[in-house]
Amino acid sequence: MAENTENNEGLFQQIKSQFSEYLTNPEMLIDVAQSLVLALLIYWVGKRIAKLVSNMTGKGLTKTGNEVILVNFIKNIIYYVILAAVIVMALGQLGVQTTSLIAVMGAAGLAIGLALKDSLSNLASGVMLVLTRPFKRGDFVDVAGTSGKVTEIKLFSTILQSTDNKKLIIPNGQITSDVIVNYTTEALRRIDLVIGVSYDDDIRAAKKILMETISAHEMVLQEPKPVVMLKDLGASSVDFVVRPWVKTEDYWTVYGDLMEQIKLNIEAGGCSFPYPQTDVHLHQVKES
Repeated sequence: MAENTENNEGLFQQIKSQFSEYLTNPEMLIDVAQSLVLALLIYWVGKRIAKLVSNMTGKGLTKTGNEVILVNFIKNIIYYVILAAVIVMALGQLGVQTTSLIAVMGAAGLAIGLALKDSLSNLASGVMLVLTRPFKRGDFVDVAGTSGKVTEIKLFSTILQSTDNKKLIIPNGQITSDVIVNYTTEALRRIDLVIGVSYDDDIRAAKKILMETISAHEMVLQEPKPVVMLKDLGASSVDFVVRPWVKTEDYWTVYGDLMEQIKLNIEAGGCSFPYPQTDVHLHQVKES
């Protein structure tokens, strides 16, 4: 404790002595004043240059059709990098050892990077999402095991709106490390239905009913052609796969309509939907 007190007193005396030297030496005081004015001028001009370059870059990126979030991110990076260089130059003009300062800033940056590893990973993933554009606002996607409509893409997270109107916030790192399914990208989408009928039914008649049902729907496209084909001989049913093509925005409307109409038409045509069943055979052994 006593040693620290002595060191502090020695440092204070050194500062006091240096300050007294400035006051008693007019030439040195003028040099310091000139350096201070020049340092402030460097900072003032440099800050405005950083702002100018940042804004010009932002305007150029906006004209090329880049996302606003990416434009703002790049603008901020450019601004703060230039500003940091300006501050180092200004401090160097004041006589500060900039080499040591840069080393300290580098060490501090490394420490912060390690502490914020997960956040920086999400940030990098956010930049990748904006650059690669696997989806955009308004798309319906399946990401990180969650489905929903994209409402906002941020640098650290993406926000979805679920079909039951929940707000889902997903870290971007989870999105880029998993499969991304975008249901909205393509103009057309295929509906896949599996319809099972009884083994006692006429499968040709059942196939005809299914084809007529999907072909009659006004939202089902004739090109690509709809397909009805036998898929499997199941344990208790003969399974058909039904594959009509529709516009992406009509998918769920047509899906619901076809499920309802297929049931009505299959039953009206004399076919049936079998229930899973298990036959149990009992054998009675006579006593001798």
